[in-house]
Amino acid sequence: MDIEKFKMGWLIVAFDLPVLTKPQRRVATKFRKFLLDDGYDMLQFSVYVRACVSFARQETHIKRVKENLPPEGSIRAFFVTRAQWQRAFVLYGSPATQQPAEKMPEQLQFW
Repeated sequence: MDIEKFKMGWLIVAFDLPVLTKPQRRVATKFRKFLLDDGYDMLQFSVYVRACVSFARQETHIKRVKENLPPEGSIRAFFVTRAQWQRAFVLYGSPATQQPAEKMPEQLQFW
């Protein structure tokens, strides 16, 4: 990735983890808790998102996900820019009503 062209956006982690046994459920719960503790928000039950404001932040969080991978299951992580995120179709209910996508979190800047 060309870090000079990096844009602010969202790191998305989607996963399917086995939950058939009590130990598997414990592992899946531990992974979800790790994501929440690392600043992710639950978008759907197995889809978590985190705002990243720099390429270095994205690399840091991908590294942390790799370090906390469960031994079983499938995990996919990908990045979308803020512009791509805002073009998402967020649909609720039936008949479907469309809602705006979540906005980037407010940030404090220290000079």
